[in-house]
Amino acid sequence: MSARAQRRHAARRASRVGIGSSRVRTISGVVTVAPAIIAVIALAARRSVPLPATQAPIYASLTKGDIAPRFQVRTLAGSHVDSNQISGPIMPEIFATWCPRCQRETQSINGLQQQFGDPLSIVAVTGSDSASDGRSVESSDDVRSFARGFRVSYPIAYDPDQAVAKHYLQGGFPTIVFIDRAKRISSIMSGEIDLSRLSAAARLAGETAGGSRANL
Repeated sequence: MSARAQRRHAARRASRVGIGSSRVRTISGVVTVAPAIIAVIALAARRSVPLPATQAPIYASLTKGDIAPRFQVRTLAGSHVDSNQISGPIMPEIFATWCPRCQRETQSINGLQQQFGDPLSIVAVTGSDSASDGRSVESSDDVRSFARGFRVSYPIAYDPDQAVAKHYLQGGFPTIVFIDRAKRISSIMSGEIDLSRLSAAARLAGETAGGSRANL
């Protein structure tokens, strides 16, 4: 083989090696970039998944046995509720109109209201600024629609500043708290609670500081 032919042969080999190296670099680049792309897609997917319907935006510092924080609200019927002015046990519920568990819980609380009546002061208070459609800002009209739609028979209040929630909400809707006659927290429950558990908690809250049981 002539020198000229040898040079052409060497050039062709170098060209083939260069192309192969380029392909290796390209494949390596794809392998390196792929995990980053997958991570971005996964992060976007996580962000696109809505939060659980019962997850609440506030977690109040509240423990059984604590002195109950004072709260004041005005119900949709126009009554002023001041926890410090109520001598008997109190059951505040912090709820959201868009929360499915809160919607179903209305029936248990209706039953509790029928069972105990006036000796147990029940008041449901809004704890979210989102309306029942999950998009618009909550208003008193939205809460009225909730009360009508689920045939709420107990006092219900619209709290636009979530002032009561800041003291009582335990991270999940609904949060139900029982306050005894000594103004201490006797029970704290979150989620959907059946009537039997509510009744037992109400009776516990009806006990006086001396240990005797009130008319509950």
